[in-house]
Amino acid sequence: MIYPITIYGNPVLRKVGEDIDRNYKNLAQVIENMFETMYQSEGVGLAAPQVNLSLKLFIIDASPMGEDDETLKDFKKIFINAKIIEESGKEWDFNEGCLSVPNIREDVKRKAKIRIEYYDENFNFHDEYFEGIASRVIQHEYDHTQGILFPDRLSPLKKRLLKGKLNSISKNNVKVNYRILLNK
Repeated sequence: MIYPITIYGNPVLRKVGEDIDRNYKNLAQVIENMFETMYQSEGVGLAAPQVNLSLKLFIIDASPMGEDDETLKDFKKIFINAKIIEESGKEWDFNEGCLSVPNIREDVKRKAKIRIEYYDENFNFHDEYFEGIASRVIQHEYDHTQGILFPDRLSPLKKRLLKGKLNSISKNNVKVNYRILLNK
């Protein structure tokens, strides 16, 4: 089932997600639906708040970026109850976009390397380091589970320049090629 994407202005995008336990109802189906939704929307990552679920869950399939970065060729993961433990390395800009903030792309500064603890779909615990684009995608999706959107990481000037576009999105004045959940 393809979920509609929650767009800027919906309060669920500003909440810190709730932890999930292994008994969460229909978790495997939710994850499958999230992948289907992400692929249909042409994303490389999707967090539960983006499908109107306030949970600490996000998925990534960065393999479409594998042509430019060999390390992403088979980079497909599920992150449950993730927690970034450490960020290190030099901050660098990368042009980011977001299904929940459609038609806006901006350079965002993030640290080059992260250490993250999480559970996979079988509730196996992982403590791993990621760097480069993989780290960026993870940080972006992790932010969603913390109620943070990429425009929050921009300079005050950039935020002011985007205010009109963001207000338009929050008023459902946006055209995209995927289903969205209209703001009330």
